[in-house]
Amino acid sequence: MWCNFPEDAGIDPSVKPRPAFIFKVFDDEAPHYHVEVVYGTSKKTDKLHAGEFLISNNEHTAYQLAGLSYSTKFNFRNTAQLPFNDDWFKVPPKAPHGKSPKLGVLHPSIIGC
Repeated sequence: MWCNFPEDAGIDPSVKPRPAFIFKVFDDEAPHYHVEVVYGTSKKTDKLHAGEFLISNNEHTAYQLAGLSYSTKFNFRNTAQLPFNDDWFKVPPKAPHGKSPKLGVLHPSIIGC
């Protein structure tokens, strides 16, 4: 997803959207869904720490399916529960899925299926 992930544990959307991985969907307040997202960054992808995974541009199939523009690591130690709305989620620049904030999907090799 293309997400305005909050900076510094703030409660406001960041001005800089970034990739985020939706880890959990809370539908108990439907139609006002909340999601738990995992922070994604293209910085310092050469070193992974506990709780992080990388989708590298060297992993061609996984990288293409994810719809990323750069190698990106996701950090499960940095998550946020956010309302799924236009304040937090934007249509990405290339808009691969139309008017949706969706970038892509995870390859089965990443999720261990």
